[in-house]
Amino acid sequence: MRRLLTLLVMLLATAAPSAAQQQPQQPPPKPAAKPPAAPAKPAAAAAKPGPKSPFTPPAYKITVATEGAFPPFNYLDRKGMPAGFEMEVAQEACQRMKAECEFTAFKWDELIPGLLDKKFDMIMSSMEVTSERRKRMALSRRYYLSPGAFIAQKGAPFDGPPSLLRNKRIGIQKDSTHADWADKSFRRSAQLKRYDTLAEALRALAKDEVDAVFGDKVQLWLWSQKAEGKCCELIGQDIKDNQTLGIGVAAGVRREDMKLRDAFNKALGEMVSDGTYKKISDKYFPFAIN
Repeated sequence: MRRLLTLLVMLLATAAPSAAQQQPQQPPPKPAAKPPAAPAKPAAAAAKPGPKSPFTPPAYKITVATEGAFPPFNYLDRKGMPAGFEMEVAQEACQRMKAECEFTAFKWDELIPGLLDKKFDMIMSSMEVTSERRKRMALSRRYYLSPGAFIAQKGAPFDGPPSLLRNKRIGIQKDSTHADWADKSFRRSAQLKRYDTLAEALRALAKDEVDAVFGDKVQLWLWSQKAEGKCCELIGQDIKDNQTLGIGVAAGVRREDMKLRDAFNKALGEMVSDGTYKKISDKYFPFAIN
């Protein structure tokens, strides 16, 4: 009996592996799915843009040209840079126009051709307004007018209206606008003495060879401030006559740059209205020139 049981146990032990082999094999479990990868950020997004500049870009970038040889309106300072009344007016106008401005000096005869050739963008060089210049370029509103005036020996008895100079000797620079006005006003009532230059007429006045000289008020005043002009002083009233003495001095720009001209006119108008123009003028002249 024990032998029979032992035999059964042995038979069952050998049959178990065979039965296990007959069962179908189960497929191996699938690996757990990985979470989806985050999309890569574009390179441009990785770098943040820098902060915006706090400075507003200039509305204009212009170069202003002058002769630099007509003080106190324009001249070259010790560093050779343009300076004077006109340059201060230009600098103030540039600030109001929000313009980035540079200044340069050219010979007088090169100013208008240089503007038209685009070597610079604006002329401010005591340039009188004329019909011929209007044909070649655009002109701004007047930014100064030096009227005609008389100068005579200090204490002269005719410090009043020009009519007091009738029958007097009046010195003038020949072939000038001031000579044109004197011819129109005094041809028959005074002795007009003509000189090649205003300086010659003024030397004649200092020598008492004439009773008065008629010319540009600023130039007469400047001479009276020099040693040779201490003898004399301005007399009478200012003389303004558009037909003979002109309408004043303006800035010139190319005809295609009308927006620049209009911006300059606007800035200049603001300067006159708020008193800034007068403050600049008072630094150079003891009288109004506009």
